[in-house]
Amino acid sequence: MSDPQSTHSNDTSTTHFGFKQVEKNQKASLVAEVFDSVAAKYDVMNDLMSMGVHRLWKRYTIDCAGVRPGNQVLDIAGGTGDLTAKFSRLVGSTGKVTLADINLSMLKVGRDKLRDRGLVGNIDYVQADAEALPFPDNTFDVVTMAFGLRNVTEKQNALDSVYRVLKPGGRLLVLEFSKPTSEQLSKLYDMYSFHILPKMGQLVANDAESYQYLAESIRMHPDQDTLKGMFEKAGFDQCDYQNLTGGIVALHRGFKF
Repeated sequence: MSDPQSTHSNDTSTTHFGFKQVEKNQKASLVAEVFDSVAAKYDVMNDLMSMGVHRLWKRYTIDCAGVRPGNQVLDIAGGTGDLTAKFSRLVGSTGKVTLADINLSMLKVGRDKLRDRGLVGNIDYVQADAEALPFPDNTFDVVTMAFGLRNVTEKQNALDSVYRVLKPGGRLLVLEFSKPTSEQLSKLYDMYSFHILPKMGQLVANDAESYQYLAESIRMHPDQDTLKGMFEKAGFDQCDYQNLTGGIVALHRGFKF
């Protein structure tokens, strides 16, 4: 299939919501509707969609984050708290993890899940827009964002905002769907994403449309090298990425010096 990134509008007042063009000031509310719809079944669908592999991607991200006791960690678009749960144990009683998400439905699901697991005391929950993080400069040792950046309207603004709140010596890790490295894998992935995924969403979450958006939003997200360049534009050093599962997902990393 053709690359939709090459055909989208040059109108600076609009942006993409999946393959559709919408006014920039509408996108956040449209994305909110998607996550309000899927929040209750989010974890179940993640396991089904990725056949559990999302847990390995997240575990690898956690291993690469280098979080230590006493660290201040920000988990942006932290959703149902998969990364926050592990970070809470790693930072210990002297550290703090802030689970931030723009979507209140997702934040509530994450808070309830983590509290049910007995994770209290070193986790804060904040409803926050990644483009304008409500934290002081130089606050966090580590910032992570797993499967959230592609939903942000102005991605460069989000990276700039993260750079501001990181301490010197801090690091950002972005785990996100990306561009498969082989044409054959790309074709199989397209078939799965556009033909099977929406049907799965309909059966399990009674919502085909949100999962159609998911597939489209992945195709509209910057590829690996483009996103690396955006990290560098925000001021990050030693920027790199690692392809996971043939580039279906990539882990990007950058440091603030």
